[in-house]
Amino acid sequence: MNHLPEPILIWGAGAIGGTMGTYFARAGHEVVFVDRAKDHVEAINARGLSIEGPIAEFCVKARAFTPEHLEGKFGTVFLCVKAHHTLEAARALEAHLTPDGVVVSAQNGLNELEIASIIGESRTVGCFVNFGADYLAPGTIHYAGRGAVVIGELNGTFTPRLAALQNLMLEFDDRAIATGNIWGFLWGKLAYGAQLFVTALTNESIADALAAIEHQKLFVEIAREVMRVADARGIKPEGFNGFNPHAFTPEANLEAAAASLGEMVEFNRKSAKTHSGIWRDLAIRQRQTEVNAQLGPIVKLGAEVGVPAPITKRLIEMIHEIERGTRALAWANLVELEQEMEA
Repeated sequence: MNHLPEPILIWGAGAIGGTMGTYFARAGHEVVFVDRAKDHVEAINARGLSIEGPIAEFCVKARAFTPEHLEGKFGTVFLCVKAHHTLEAARALEAHLTPDGVVVSAQNGLNELEIASIIGESRTVGCFVNFGADYLAPGTIHYAGRGAVVIGELNGTFTPRLAALQNLMLEFDDRAIATGNIWGFLWGKLAYGAQLFVTALTNESIADALAAIEHQKLFVEIAREVMRVADARGIKPEGFNGFNPHAFTPEANLEAAAASLGEMVEFNRKSAKTHSGIWRDLAIRQRQTEVNAQLGPIVKLGAEVGVPAPITKRLIEMIHEIERGTRALAWANLVELEQEMEA
């Protein structure tokens, strides 16, 4: 497959899907957007989808639909919804996927497992992204900072389809790579994602929270917890943007972990996106986060191999308390979470 079937369908036109889709459209590809937010869809159809921020500023014209109004079949689909909406979206898009079509999971978490359970592993491709972006308003996305972009077949093979997808991704970011170990990148992102959920317990920026020396051991131990589960399941995590998975293995010393945290702080200080999407969901949009879909599998998969994840489990509970309005964002939350390290 030298060329991907078009139009390219972007299911979820928010931070991730909206950013990548606009770049694909600007490069000359026909792109169709799907989003549940009616006002976002109406804005795209009326004015186009705009990218703002320090990386680039431009607007593209494209068709957009809410899921119930989409018609037709598509051979190239990027699924970019929040992790906890994956099953619903996968079931909805299945009817719009050609028999030999492919769904690329450009999300946070291990959503490829759920997508493959609906449309089949052979039609599912893994994707890892770590760029900074936010949905600002209907028809507008803020692209704040570049980050790793990786694409990979779930079975680790290098196929013509994968090569074509990498070429497409290179039109978004000229450093995009194809990998034979996409699960390694996804598990590495799970560990980093767990650290981001810890930062979201406060009102501090990602960089300032990760740089807090007094809480360094917490950020180290939450990543180690994820790495223990990954190791027990035979996963070889990959590094990216300052995150060095080998620095968070149980046998690694604290100095190595501190060095990786320092690199992550430096990476995040370069981005105009100061806070995580998790924090925005809690503090700004006041809506449910992806915590169950992202961190829940760590606890579940760890239990299956006899590796407990008590810090992750308590972190999930604390995020839910913030969602319900029974816990405030504060540094004190990190102190409380650190008690799990002493239990």
